[in-house]
Amino acid sequence: MKKILILLTLMPMSVFAEGLDGANTSWVLTSTALVLFMTLPGLALFYGGLVRSKNILSVLIQCFAIAGISSILWLVVGYSIAFADGNVYFGSLSKFMLLGVLEGSLRGDIPESLFMLFQMTFAIITPALIIGGFAERMKFSAVLLFSTFWLIMVYAPITHWVWGGGWLQEMGLLDFAGGTVVHITAGVGALVAAMVVGPRKGFGERPMPPHNMTMVITGAGMLWVGWFGFNGGSALAANGDAAMAMLVTHISAATAAMVWMFYEWIKFGKPTALGAVTGMVAGLGTITPASGFVSPAGALVIGIIAGLVCFNMVIIIKQKLKIDDSLDVFPVHGVGGILGTLMTGIFASNELGLFSGQGLAKGMTVASQVGVQFIGIVATFVYTAVVTYVILKVVEMIIGLRVSSEEEQQGLDISSHEEIGYNL
Repeated sequence: MKKILILLTLMPMSVFAEGLDGANTSWVLTSTALVLFMTLPGLALFYGGLVRSKNILSVLIQCFAIAGISSILWLVVGYSIAFADGNVYFGSLSKFMLLGVLEGSLRGDIPESLFMLFQMTFAIITPALIIGGFAERMKFSAVLLFSTFWLIMVYAPITHWVWGGGWLQEMGLLDFAGGTVVHITAGVGALVAAMVVGPRKGFGERPMPPHNMTMVITGAGMLWVGWFGFNGGSALAANGDAAMAMLVTHISAATAAMVWMFYEWIKFGKPTALGAVTGMVAGLGTITPASGFVSPAGALVIGIIAGLVCFNMVIIIKQKLKIDDSLDVFPVHGVGGILGTLMTGIFASNELGLFSGQGLAKGMTVASQVGVQFIGIVATFVYTAVVTYVILKVVEMIIGLRVSSEEEQQGLDISSHEEIGYNL
């Protein structure tokens, strides 16, 4: 009897939980923690350092509160809209409050509860990214109400289109970790919000530099590390796809950071820390849709293009179009998502020699794949822009969007929260 017990303890866990892969489950558990780490504290510190000192706490609490609200919404209806069986546009409410999701329920070979939690961290960071478009001037109540509507009406449906069996997935759209779902939606949402809310008081008349670059770089470093879970975890397995996704993610981030830094050095005479970390984030956002499909050589090209194009888009949006996208969400994330989604259709091809990727969708040529990628970009852009605009107008009618001029001048930390970030 003793020998039988010893043999049972040595048997793989899959004997006891048929279909469950322990290695894959462990990796996705780790990735889930990494992606949450990207928002809290990564994005919070990154954004917090970029604003003026009188608004630091307002950004931190917005990130924190959005994490809480998004988690609850994802449990109640978000996950069901995104991933339950439905039509090609929306999932049904069959998984309302995770109905039918039990401890032993599987999604592939990992627990469905874990898959839901991993996707929840994406649903947290996407509306949190939009904060950068209206930072330093929107009411806290309006931020929460807008984020609630936006997650249910924009993020969850588009997630269903791309990953939940929707029409874009059926067409063969390649989006490994969220070029359309996360970056285009967040970038377009931030751009529309910046235009509807209007510029900060003094925008274009006086400089509004980051108040704490040490905090910015600390947050950026956390984003870089967390992105390994964001992209590598999207393989949903501890395998070669995850490893390659992590490798190309790192290559693109490093390349875009250096391209941005040297381009800025040549153009303006000095390299800046802000430029390097902004380029890094652009490289990360741009490689996201391509990360499971392209080679390291393809990632190098994607990083170069991300650094050059996103740099110039910052100038176009703020200096030429005079749109106060406060923390450059659209030029970095929106444009990066668009570039990455398009270039996935090219560099995923396995017929490019050194630059060959893992292969296009079944039955696709480069031309047809790029066509599908373009359709995905346009559909995501237009739907996000229209619905975001409607949500903002509804919120404006209900509670108003913007703090008063006096409150903005005083700073949102005191006027909205009766607290200060520093007491030196």
